[in-house]
Amino acid sequence: MQKIHIELTVNGEDHSVEVPARRLLSDLLRDDLNLTGTKRGCETGICGACSVLVDGEVMKSCLMLAVQARGRDVTTVEGLGAGGELHPLQQSFMECGGLQCGYCTPGFLMTSCAMLAHNPNPTEEEVRAGLNGNLCRCTGYVGIVESILCAAEKMRGN
Repeated sequence: MQKIHIELTVNGEDHSVEVPARRLLSDLLRDDLNLTGTKRGCETGICGACSVLVDGEVMKSCLMLAVQARGRDVTTVEGLGAGGELHPLQQSFMECGGLQCGYCTPGFLMTSCAMLAHNPNPTEEEVRAGLNGNLCRCTGYVGIVESILCAAEKMRGN
């Protein structure tokens, strides 16, 4: 099987790896880099559990080949916090009941992070629309939406 050399940055750390041409980004992250926060869900791009940020934009890592991340900056849920501190989104998900089983949570966190970077003061309707590509089977979304709105407020310094 042909392997391709790629260099990419993941959570601020540079990586140089050889990957099969058909290796998915989700598999590279989980299996090669041991970043297991990125979940394998539907593996068809519907559930959003595998969502990561690539150059600041949400990508479904189960639909992206690892070679497509060559030279790019990838952020996984493990890269959200800094200096041992939780990101405001992570803190708000805990405080506001935005998680239950937690399987979908990394995808929601990454999607929310990009959403708030583009719109730091979203309405409830904008949050719900922004979560369109993520599925949760446990929470009913109320806690997730409240968590994101709470984090947005924290991030604005209110």
